[in-house]
Amino acid sequence: MDRILRIGIPAAAAALVLLSPWYAPYYSTIAVWELRKALSWLAVPVLAGALALLVGLAGMLRRRRADRRRGGGSDAAKVLGCLGAVAGIALTFAWMVYGAYLQDRAYLAATRVVTGPVPELAARAPYVVGKAQAAPHLGDVTGEIADISYLPDSDRFATLVERRGWLAGYEVGLVQDIPLGGTSRSQQRCRFDVEAADARIGGWFHHNLGRKIAAQKRWVRFDADDAYVVCNGDKPVVAVPLKRQTGFLVVTERPAGLALYDGHTGRLTVTADTQAVPGPSYPLSLAARQREATAAVGSFTEWWFERSGWDASEDGANTGNESEFALRHRDSSGNSSYVTPLTPQGEASSVVAVSTVPTRHRGGGLAPLTVHRLDPTWSSPAAIVALVKAEYRDVCCYNDDRVFEVVPTGGTTWTATVGSEQNIRYRVEGRGQVGGREATCLKSADGTLIRCAYAAPGSPEEQELARREEGKRKEQGAGPPDLGDLTAYTPEQLAELHRRISEEVTRRLKGG
Repeated sequence: MDRILRIGIPAAAAALVLLSPWYAPYYSTIAVWELRKALSWLAVPVLAGALALLVGLAGMLRRRRADRRRGGGSDAAKVLGCLGAVAGIALTFAWMVYGAYLQDRAYLAATRVVTGPVPELAARAPYVVGKAQAAPHLGDVTGEIADISYLPDSDRFATLVERRGWLAGYEVGLVQDIPLGGTSRSQQRCRFDVEAADARIGGWFHHNLGRKIAAQKRWVRFDADDAYVVCNGDKPVVAVPLKRQTGFLVVTERPAGLALYDGHTGRLTVTADTQAVPGPSYPLSLAARQREATAAVGSFTEWWFERSGWDASEDGANTGNESEFALRHRDSSGNSSYVTPLTPQGEASSVVAVSTVPTRHRGGGLAPLTVHRLDPTWSSPAAIVALVKAEYRDVCCYNDDRVFEVVPTGGTTWTATVGSEQNIRYRVEGRGQVGGREATCLKSADGTLIRCAYAAPGSPEEQELARREEGKRKEQGAGPPDLGDLTAYTPEQLAELHRRISEEVTRRLKGG
């Protein structure tokens, strides 16, 4: 009996571990992901330590008899053990440092640095505005907001609301149309079938959407912040961009398609079709990781001392959304990109480059990340905010109004939005340094030019202002219409003319 227990218990434990991908795909996927990451840091030190141990054991066996006679075997073993431990620790630390550099270099495989202009990008309502306007438009929904995302294809903000309770899924999806200009706003709410579709990201037990994804496609994971909801008519669909691991000594992540969760039937579909939903199919977290890896654009020494690459601008001007702005291209291609203003590593805050990553990407490789070097460079977003407040102090900033996101919108242009979280009133567009002789113009939220602090000669803003001024001069120079010789009018005609003039004067006075 003892022999059966000694053999059976380890065998059963081994069988449970080996069969875990079949009966526990979710936990086995997590275990494999974490184990691969751990092995990537420990593989080289472990192999080196094992080799050193084998060589040491071989030498000790050859000298065993001689060491016993001299009585120094024990001391030699201790010295060898100490040297091996020190070498193992040093090698582990060295590999962790150099391995992190190699990991960044692996993410740089799809990166190119160019001096060409940034693509022309369309301005949108700031992310913090879309976030602030979600709660007031939820109506009688009792759930908690889990995620807010911008859908560049439809120019809308999507809000995913969790149902309250431990064993519950999502309650409703809200898609808002928040135009940068104008007053026409619309909201669409699509409710989940809480009985059939009762899973959510981070849910308990079989209400965990991650379990359903792992059961259908093994060895893929996702970032909860990458997920979003779309309303297909009255049917909500939760889109989850997936990622997979690749590599052994240097483990990195790659896109692995989309998981689509039907909010009416609870059916889960995993697809590689990037056009399956009107939203990003490339994981935002993966785009951010590629952008962070630009620190390794130089040599290992430059990477170690942080002398190469770029950082996202974090001077506080874009609090709440500082990087990976999802923006549509102005052309008719229908493309969109994750866009980030970049500053040099260190204390410099001027924007010297802009990175772009497409929000849609086919295949299982990394999406191309393009770093556009700026010439001339831009002032920091915080300096741009200060400029807006100084040059347009009559419109900014009173009560709850403030300057929101400062985002790149073209080859040389940036756009700052002005207003409150419930009402975007103006936008300010500018170029380059705040002290340069370039156009900084105030426009209404819908893009109508109001005035410019300085319009560069020959710029479109200068031409538009000149055209307006010419129109005003023509209007002021034109006199009232010639009524001819009044003596030729009959009394009835004069009375009719007087009546019409009186009515027009009264109408204008009433209209202010």
